[in-house]
Amino acid sequence: MMHHHKMMMMHMTFFWGKSAEILFSSWPGSFEKRPYMYFVALLFVFVLSILVEWLSHCRLIKPGSGPVAAGLVQTLLHALRVGLAYMVMLAVMSFNGGVFLVAVAGQTLGFFFFGSRVFKKTHPPTETSDLPPMSC
Repeated sequence: MMHHHKMMMMHMTFFWGKSAEILFSSWPGSFEKRPYMYFVALLFVFVLSILVEWLSHCRLIKPGSGPVAAGLVQTLLHALRVGLAYMVMLAVMSFNGGVFLVAVAGQTLGFFFFGSRVFKKTHPPTETSDLPPMSC
């Protein structure tokens, strides 16, 4: 029994097409068959990027929490942030120009809302988040 696999060329430079594979095999699929799925994929990457920024600047651990509970929550938040950041990175590695733009736009908008001083009540903040800054 022969299996026929359709080989898709992986781009190694940026391209501006609407038919791409982002994160998962055959997703979002052919633009001609399901044109809305490309935009769903872009929205997904945009939301992931905003979530990474939110997790980088959020304060979810209540003051006075026990060190073990606070440490476990902090560790889980770190794992979630790193996992989401890697998903954004892998999406950008599709080399699709639209994916790159929405990833940068999501990180930018997320930083504007959660990391900049625009919406902060105190200046300068003593501690801005439960997690240390991301390091590259």
